[in-house]
Parts: sequence; C-alpha cells; structure tokens
Amino acid sequence: MTTERDVEAVQEHGIPEAELARQLELFSRGPSYAELDRPCTPGDGVLKLDDEAMERCVERAERSRLAGRMTKFVPASGRASRMFHALQVLRGELAPSDSELKEAEACLRDVSRFAFYGTLRDEAKRAGQSIDKLAAEKRYGEIAELLLGPKGLGYADLPKALLSFHRAGEGSRTAFEEHLIEAAAYVRDRSDVCRVHFTLPPDSRRRFEAFLAEAAPRHEQRLGVRFEVTFSVQKLSTDTVAAAPDGSVFRTPSGKPLFWPGGHGALLDNLNALKGDIVFIKNIDNVSPDRLKEQSNRYKLALSGLLVEIEEKLHDYLARIYSKAADETALDEALRFAERRLFIPRPEGWDGFTREVRRAFLIDRLDRPLRVCGVVPNTGEPGGGPFWVKGQDGVAPQIVERAQVAPKDDQKAVHASATHFNPVDVVCALRDYLGEPFNLKRFQDPAAVFISEKTWEGQPIRVLEHPGLWNGGMARWITLFVEVPLWTFQPVKTLSDLLREGHQA
Repeated sequence: MTTERDVEAVQEHGIPEAELARQLELFSRGPSYAELDRPCTPGDGVLKLDDEAMERCVERAERSRLAGRMTKFVPASGRASRMFHALQVLRGELAPSDSELKEAEACLRDVSRFAFYGTLRDEAKRAGQSIDKLAAEKRYGEIAELLLGPKGLGYADLPKALLSFHRAGEGSRTAFEEHLIEAAAYVRDRSDVCRVHFTLPPDSRRRFEAFLAEAAPRHEQRLGVRFEVTFSVQKLSTDTVAAAPDGSVFRTPSGKPLFWPGGHGALLDNLNALKGDIVFIKNIDNVSPDRLKEQSNRYKLALSGLLVEIEEKLHDYLARIYSKAADETALDEALRFAERRLFIPRPEGWDGFTREVRRAFLIDRLDRPLRVCGVVPNTGEPGGGPFWVKGQDGVAPQIVERAQVAPKDDQKAVHASATHFNPVDVVCALRDYLGEPFNLKRFQDPAAVFISEKTWEGQPIRVLEHPGLWNGGMARWITLFVEVPLWTFQPVKTLSDLLREGHQA
C-alpha cells in the first residue's frame, strides 16, 4: 500500500495505515468466534414483565419521554434489491429456480393486495396497459418490469425505506412514514417534538429530504407533533479494503485498491456521533400497520421504562463508588445489584480483594452503556439470538448471529437450542452517570468481524465487515433481554413478507 494511487485512496477514505494493516491481518487470521455457554431463556437471562411491572415501566418511560430524553435511530441504509430478488428472475436478470419462480408468480398473482397496487395500476394505465389484465393472463414478467424497471416505478433501485408497505386511511404508507408515526407514540416530548435519525444509502439524501418535506406536514397535522428528522450516511473512513482470495489487497484494473462499505457495524460511528441519551434502535423493515401499533408501542415504552429504572440505580451506585469515601457497604451493595439485576458475575477472590481493587472492578463493569433488548420466541428467522457468552468479562448475555458461531458440533448444538430471537428491538442508555455521552467505540469487540465472499465485476473478492452493530459492536455493553410477543416483530426481507397477515390492513 505504498504507491501514489494507494496514498490517494487511503487519504480519500481517511483510514489510518495501522487500521489497514489490521484488516489485512484479519483476512489471513480469520474472525474470532463467540464462545457460547448456553442460550438465554426465561428465568436464565430472559426477563418477563408481568402486568404490574409493565404498568410501572410504562409510567416511568412516559416521564422520560416528556422530558425530551428519547430519540429513535433507524438503520435505513439498505436498498430494495434483495427484497425483489425473486422478481428479478421474471425480468431475465437472474437464473431461475423453481422456488423463486413460484414465489414471484404467487406475489404477482395477488398483486392487488400490496399497498403499492394503486400506484402500479396508474403507472400501467399511463403505459396503455391494465395490471389486472396482465395478472389474469399471467404476464408476470411485464408486471415485474412495470414495478421494478426504470420506465415504471423503479422500485429495484429505491431504498427500502421509500417503498409502500401498508395501506392506511389516507392511502399507502412507506416504511419511512411508519417509523415517523411510531415515533409520535414513544419519542414525542412535552413540546410535541419527535426526534428521529435515519442512516441513508449514499447519494440518497436529496431524495429523502424531498420525501420528508412532502410527507411530514401531513402526519404532523394529523398527529399534532413536529418531527425533527436528521440523516447520516456511513462514513468513508469505515469502509474496509477488499482482499483477493490469497489475502492480498484486491486492485481494480487501474491499480487502485478496492474499498467496500463496512456493513451495518459501521453504523456504530453514526450512533456515536448522535450523542443521544435514551435511543431506540429498530430496523427500517420492521414496522406494523395501525391495528397493531398501540400494543406494540406499549412494549417499546415498557422496555425503555425498565432501562431508565435500571439506569437510575446504576448511576446512583456509580456516584457512590466514584466517591473516595465509598465504604465496604456501598461496594457490597453495588456488587449485589450487579449480580442480581445486571447478570454480572462476582469475581473469584472477591472477599480477599482490597477496597481499591473492588472499587476498580465495579467501575470497570458498571460504567458502561446499557441496553434492553426485546426478544421474541424463536421461529427460525435469520438473525441473532440471546446467549450466555464466555469472554474477557466472564460469562455475560450477548446477541450472537450464526456467522459468529464456531463450526464445531458442541457450539452448533448450543446455537440450535436457542428459544428466542432478537428482532433488533433495542433501547439504549448512551450517557454516563455524569450525563456525558459515552465513546461507544471503547465498548466494541474489534475482533468480532465478518468475512464475506463476494464478486466484483466477475472476480472473486473477500470483504471484511465491522463487528455487527448490536452484537460485536455492543459486545461490552451491559445487556438485558426481555421477552415481547412475537407479533411485535413484522420483518420484510422479501416481497412476499408484505402479504403476511401482520402487514395487511
């Protein structure tokens, strides 16, 4: 990495030379695997809130909401291309498989059930065609072209956030709008301000700003709120260098090294820059129609209320511990709180530790960001689950994805025994006991990277992704898991997911 072109590329991205060397070393060494001890289950790492606890937590959350402490953070960097993978088969862009062909035809046979049907019907009419007639005649390739192609709605190149997901009284709603509407229920402060931050795909800010300018006033008037919406994109400095199959730097025909977006783990920088207080994190494609919102939003408030309740006690203990006058009683009380409420194990030899060693241990373990994660019963959805993981801090609750599990029978068996799944329904406390924002990068596991095999212009490459935002990126956070109902999780990974009952009006 010493040619003039290399220097220009590195300067353009703002990546330190030492970081590039570390990335290349990871390609040769490979990622580190999480060491699973056992799954988190109800009574053993997964909490259940009874009716009384729900009421208490919701009430506590409402006070923090009105005080203006809440912000919503929505990773919305994904484009819709994966969602329409099956339909690309009908356009002749991908080799067909029986399953994808059947999925695509089933979707377009029921095209009238989608929220975008009205817009698609009008687009077809302008082209002198009838969607209903095309569907009846099974001319599914032409429908796919109208929906995805540049001469139609162009959905193949749209960010997923701007696709119509649901039907509503005023017409269809995008995923972007649904997140704004949700925010009005659990983020709005006493001045009726709702703060929402979206991470965007590169080169899409103008499109989002234009859509926001058109859509926000309609919802603000109806809901009696004012949206404060901010945007960010993944920083160039979080890109990673691509490698050839032999582990060397992959170079384009011009000789320049190829850099690649660092995956959703790169969004840790965006979250860090937000400097928020209490922050909800929820994926762009996990939204509910109006009929499910009230109860779903209630669970969001309950999770944040539990978070604030724990945070208040945590900060009270930290204030006492940081005081030089902290006595043995204060330290023992803090340890019991850490054991019973935060699942932080008592270290071996505690009774023989000096007061200063005890104090240092508690400061290290307790002065960290805190998160409460909703988990749902495991139904086989792809993604991370709650596990007890062995690490440098002992055995602690973590979110672990399949790619982090070692390919050994005992580890695969533990992973397969998971009873719950994390649908990226997370609320975070991002400030320390003095009210200052944490530097979140201090609490990640930089070795928990992902390595993917991809192609670039037909050539095989290896791509390094930063530790996932809610697993390796938050590996050293204090983590609590709470069971929430399965119906609060309504993901949209493929077009056919929008035909599920949970997305129908």
